[in-house]
Amino acid sequence: MPELPEVETVKNELLPHVIGSSISHITLLWEGILRQPSPAEFHRHTAGQRVAGLYRRGKYLVFSLQSGDFLILHLKMSGSLIMGGDSPPPKYTRAIIRLDNGRNILFLDPRKFGTMQLVEDSVKVLDKLGPEPLESGFTAEYLVKRLGKRHAPIKAVLLDQKLIAGMGNMYADEALFLAGIHPLTPADRLSPAEVRRLYDAIRQVLKEAIAKKGASVSNYLRPGGQPGTAQTSFKVAHRGGKPCPTCGAAIERIPIRNRGSYFCPLCQPNRIPAGQIGN
Repeated sequence: MPELPEVETVKNELLPHVIGSSISHITLLWEGILRQPSPAEFHRHTAGQRVAGLYRRGKYLVFSLQSGDFLILHLKMSGSLIMGGDSPPPKYTRAIIRLDNGRNILFLDPRKFGTMQLVEDSVKVLDKLGPEPLESGFTAEYLVKRLGKRHAPIKAVLLDQKLIAGMGNMYADEALFLAGIHPLTPADRLSPAEVRRLYDAIRQVLKEAIAKKGASVSNYLRPGGQPGTAQTSFKVAHRGGKPCPTCGAAIERIPIRNRGSYFCPLCQPNRIPAGQIGN
């Protein structure tokens, strides 16, 4: 699924096309993509609105409109935003944001999990999110304090958007590998030194992925239609059965809270007895 680096890339690459432009019309090819308001109100309040700003919060992409409203998109499992022209939209296009500069933003989503919503107050949607991991509000001290209160497996805790905004499955795997921490380790069993190592790993992994324009391991494409290349540097994520780049051991995959987790059994040894593993 598109995670923080992918949504950050989409935001960066859409910015020059949308800022200062106005929305001529938004075509909903599948109305199920719209969370709120009604389609009639949605069209009435978006048509003709100038895009004053575009930013990312967690995995959300937020268009600030001149009216003061916010158009909030979430790509979910399989969404992509692709720049297009007047040619027929490709398969799986669920919505088209038509701009007055002649460009269209196509919301592609094969699995139909992505969402759009128009709200007057973005805080009501976004205030549930934790700090941004690449901003000053996210510190090692914050992570030590919060993880000390959680007994669940560290992999599952890292995916809690109330703890870290935008963190997702594949980058959690990569950060845990870099920090040398087994994904089943209860969060509250990590030492302060391990948490600080994990903090550094999270920031390093995300920065490197943004530099490579995100990871294209499934449906994600950049707005220009190009794939991201972060996946070419993955050490464990989506590499089940392949050799660890550090020790050569076969990368393993296990389910944690119904999510596949990849790790190296030698570089990330599980030192916690089975009866003490979080759930």
